[in-house]
Amino acid sequence: MHAATESCQTAPRSNLLCLLVQAYCNRTIVNCYVGYVFHSSVLVQTLYCVQMAPRTSTAFKIVSGMNIMDLRKSILVALLAFSQLSVAQYQPTWDSLDSRPLPDWFDKAKVGIFIHWSVNSVPAFAPGFGTACRFWQYLTQENKEVVQYLQDYYGPQFTYQDFGPMFKADLWNPNEWASLFKKAGAKYVVFVSKHHEGWNNWKSKYQWGWNSVDEGPKRDIVGDLAAAIRNTTDLHFGIYHSLMAFYNPDFLDDLASNFTSRKYPVNVAIPQLKELVTLYKPELIWSDGVKSPSTDNYWGSKEFLAWLYNESPVKDYVVVNDRWGTGDLCKHGGYLTCGDRFNPRRLQKRKWEGAFTIDTSSWCYKRNEKLGKYMSSKKIIKLLVEIVSCGGNFLIDIGPSSDGMIPLIFQERLLDMGAWLEINGEAIYESSPWRAQNDSVTEGVWYTSKKNASGQLVVYAHVLDWPIKGKLILGSPTVTEETEVTMLGVPFPLPWTLSDPDEFLIVNMGVITFTDMPNLNAWTLKLSNVS
Repeated sequence: MHAATESCQTAPRSNLLCLLVQAYCNRTIVNCYVGYVFHSSVLVQTLYCVQMAPRTSTAFKIVSGMNIMDLRKSILVALLAFSQLSVAQYQPTWDSLDSRPLPDWFDKAKVGIFIHWSVNSVPAFAPGFGTACRFWQYLTQENKEVVQYLQDYYGPQFTYQDFGPMFKADLWNPNEWASLFKKAGAKYVVFVSKHHEGWNNWKSKYQWGWNSVDEGPKRDIVGDLAAAIRNTTDLHFGIYHSLMAFYNPDFLDDLASNFTSRKYPVNVAIPQLKELVTLYKPELIWSDGVKSPSTDNYWGSKEFLAWLYNESPVKDYVVVNDRWGTGDLCKHGGYLTCGDRFNPRRLQKRKWEGAFTIDTSSWCYKRNEKLGKYMSSKKIIKLLVEIVSCGGNFLIDIGPSSDGMIPLIFQERLLDMGAWLEINGEAIYESSPWRAQNDSVTEGVWYTSKKNASGQLVVYAHVLDWPIKGKLILGSPTVTEETEVTMLGVPFPLPWTLSDPDEFLIVNMGVITFTDMPNLNAWTLKLSNVS
């Protein structure tokens, strides 16, 4: 029989025994008790977890009663559970969520590859400067060029949903993709799991069967690519997820109510996000598809992020962006994107990322594109340098075709970037912005910095244009008698002097012959022992 009981709700908060049991017992428990029972004529302290019986009853049900002596083997588990409760610190408010330190792998990585691949790669068409990702939207807007294209090539009765079975991915080899991304010098990948049209590249239990497993490729594309990236490279795997879906009836109902109803985020969007996290454990979540005026209160974004940071299987290393509701862009989230193709060309107060497309008009494969719309390799490297110099990450986008092949022009651009990074990556990866982002005298020179093995700061000057007569003038570095200047990829030091009377640093790059030149896109000078 019980000699006494004490509720943990009324006991002092310092009663560790009660706290341990509350951590140890199931979450459905509403209270725990410390009781005393006679066992073999000895009064033994015992712990009880109790919960309310069904609402129709006022009775209590004893869930578990445990002799303290029997808890010795379980106490470590209880302590662990208690410690996990104590660190569940992030609340669903931006003040709390924005206080989370950004996992350092993201800032070190610097370079990522964005992959837009979906059903829209079948028609692969957009008018003018439009993006092929929005083919379905152009149809609903009755764009004459797109409507005519659909009728001419597929017939008047053809619907956008009919493209699903035609998205075959029959030549797709995820290991080849992973190898290409590695050769490109990327450190992370962001893959589109679902775009605004609503096609899923995995089988979700929260949406009907318009997905890559039930139709088209009959493959779990997200899962297969994640496995290839993780099994064959050291790249970080991330996912893009559009919150909205143009066609979804729940979303359309919410849109009609001006987002005063919340059927779609409750039934689809947030459950899908949690499903993706649980199934594929992405290290980055690139959220998108926020249609004004849908705020983060409508989407339930803050509650999702609190779960992500506190309880999810990726809570210790996941990184997220800033697209979680109207008004959040460039203000809230793990890091800032501030809009598509963002390049402020100056240092920002927070970590940021610039996302750009090789095809300058389309994020998705667009087969009616003109050659002049593709960025050159030199332009891509220029953007990379500018963005990293100002503290950002560079995310470059490609759009594979519906058969799973990456168009050759994209492959060439990625391999050119990788060849440049193979030589100059020392000045990019794990680098930090210097006190000057670009040079005070010569345009087209951008700086990064890093400490060497001895702890000394090394400054890197990225030269985007070859100087006239081979003489480069730098106004920002302050040299010393021990200053040494080299070019990454060149095996000998470069001579330098000071201008008179300005005392600008003049580097003689003209001593490098054409055969010694490491590449033709941009050149990196390594400045050692500058103050």
